Amino acid sequence: MAASDGQLDRIHIRDLALRCIIGIEPHERDKLQDVVINITLHADLRRAGRSDTIVDTVDYKAIKGKVVDRVEGSSYLLVERLAQEVADVCLAEPRVQRVEVTVDKPGALRFARSVAVEICRERETGSPEF
Repeated sequence: MAASDGQLDRIHIRDLALRCIIGIEPHERDKLQDVVINITLHADLRRAGRSDTIVDTVDYKAIKGKVVDRVEGSSYLLVERLAQEVADVCLAEPRVQRVEVTVDKPGALRFARSVAVEICRERETGSPEF
């Protein structure tokens, strides 16, 4: 499914602003907090570029809806776990071969605008690591 030169095309979902319960401190567990999510989906989009048909591409609107549902219904302790959950949602779409997810938690540290976790995951081809 990779492009002939080994490079995959990219779809970016930028600055998805959501709210969820996230954090390990007691005061973080009692109210919704802002998170900002950036997603890069890697897929072969050549067929869609030729056909101009939604069935030949990654339906990023559908992925965004699933991410919103997963994040806004979540209550994770770690930003790392939230990022992994977003990556799992994206990789559930068969055309997505790789995903990069950045989750920013504004105001998490005093004197810093934000703290962010960035992960990169690929579609598993073998057995899971753990």
